Amino acid sequence: MRASVHLCARPLSWIKYRAGVLTVTSVNVNGLRAAAKKGFVEWLAETSADVLCLQEVRAEPDQLPAGVRAPDGWHVVHAPAAAKGRAGVSLYTRREPDRVRVGFGSAEFDGGGRYVEADLPGVTVASLYLPSGEVGTERQDEKYRFMGEFLTHLKDLRERAAADGREVLVCGDWNIAHQEADLKNWRGNRKNAGFLPEEREWLGRVLSPEDGGYVDVMRALHPDVEGPYSWWSYRGRAFDNDSGWRIDYEVATPGLAAKAVKGFVERAATHEERWSDHAPVTVVYDL
Repeated sequence: MRASVHLCARPLSWIKYRAGVLTVTSVNVNGLRAAAKKGFVEWLAETSADVLCLQEVRAEPDQLPAGVRAPDGWHVVHAPAAAKGRAGVSLYTRREPDRVRVGFGSAEFDGGGRYVEADLPGVTVASLYLPSGEVGTERQDEKYRFMGEFLTHLKDLRERAAADGREVLVCGDWNIAHQEADLKNWRGNRKNAGFLPEEREWLGRVLSPEDGGYVDVMRALHPDVEGPYSWWSYRGRAFDNDSGWRIDYEVATPGLAAKAVKGFVERAATHEERWSDHAPVTVVYDL
């Protein structure tokens, strides 16, 4: 379990959060070094986000350009995987966190670069990269083990936060499309990882008021639409045809979810302008 923390001076833009608006963006960068060369740096310079959650960073901090590793105006924690070139999650915050935690207390998964959380005023924000799985292989068994442990953590985290008068926001690549509206070709993917009945049932438990107690914020904001999708395969013309999956979620405790006023996917204008196979998912919370 390792983390690299980089702290910068608090910028004036943090006044937005103090004034009552919190903007949170989550994106799987599909390799941060590659994304940095294809447009991530320019996107980062323009984003209005107060918190940025990255997944699948796939790099050690010292392998990243300085402007990505510790950009001006951001406090950054990188949690790379013990296996080099795999997974990896990061959190960028305009304000210095009060506390940072890497992993969720799992002997098997805490070194895997799949979870990091930070305490900010009134809210704990986490970046999650849930295993993708693969039917009929150990990777799917690993995914199920992760899901079992992680649901327990989510419940404990929610209860601890409530006792402290805090909200929780877990952002990331959950690698599960919960409903038919969450992927274009749902009929052709019913036996594939990411849309298996067991996976969807588990995510339903996370989002059940009687069980996990969390809210899918984007779906709450867009209840009657297909998507909005956040991942498109690089194969074929999936992006051009908007044949995608919605697997990147901002999942919040009900008190925070009720304060979400706007949510959108920052979809690139063209296939050539993409810097990842995922697009940033952004939600604005009026605190």
